[in-house]
Amino acid sequence: MNTVVVVALVSLSIGLSKGGLGGPMLVPLVTPLLSQIMTAPQAVGVSLPLLIVGDLFALRLYWRKWDMQHIKLLVPMAILGVVVGTAVLAFLATRPDDTILRRIIGIFTLSVVIYRLIRARLVQVQYQPHHWHGYLAGIFAGIGSTLANAGAPPFTAYMLMQNPSPESFIGTASLFFAIVNMAKLPGVLAIRVLDLQQLPGIAWSVLLVPVGVGLGRWLTVRVSPQVFEWSMVGLLLCASAVLLLSPS
Repeated sequence: MNTVVVVALVSLSIGLSKGGLGGPMLVPLVTPLLSQIMTAPQAVGVSLPLLIVGDLFALRLYWRKWDMQHIKLLVPMAILGVVVGTAVLAFLATRPDDTILRRIIGIFTLSVVIYRLIRARLVQVQYQPHHWHGYLAGIFAGIGSTLANAGAPPFTAYMLMQNPSPESFIGTASLFFAIVNMAKLPGVLAIRVLDLQQLPGIAWSVLLVPVGVGLGRWLTVRVSPQVFEWSMVGLLLCASAVLLLSPS
């Protein structure tokens, strides 16, 4: 697949997500896409600067729309999850091939699909909130985000059970993942998963992130959320199948 096309699609996807279209559920598509043109560790590393740029726009759009109670509950354990995920990523990045990491990314990507299929049932559950639910969601979101940019399922499952308003959900997601992505940066630099020499080659794609943000804001009121979500589920299912079934 053409490198320019893939990087452009990734940047637009990040922008669409940060603009509110699909929320954090669109981001797990980023790493599988990039892993088609580079190694899995490189895909994890290269995507991070683009995500951080997207976070800046998301924070501007949803400034102070977040729920600090949930942020305070989720973030500490998410940071621990980032530490654990970075240690695993460091080990996998030293292996002679990236097959294991590609399989892990495939599993996390598939988890997004499974979550979408059972989400309606989760909302119907008679739920009693407990702090440890936030701790559990936080640590798994941190691990998933570090290994595959797929922290959305545990975060989203937890938040939906709290019955937030759409604005509060997106605002909380914007701040949470901005913090998590910044927490990931020292680790990916330390273990050299993110090669700074690669950045000049994709610097042009940063300009597509705000384009995607604006497009996402425009499409949120014009595209059926159900149609968009199921389209993304189909793409994520295909991506997970490629990662899980392709020969080593």
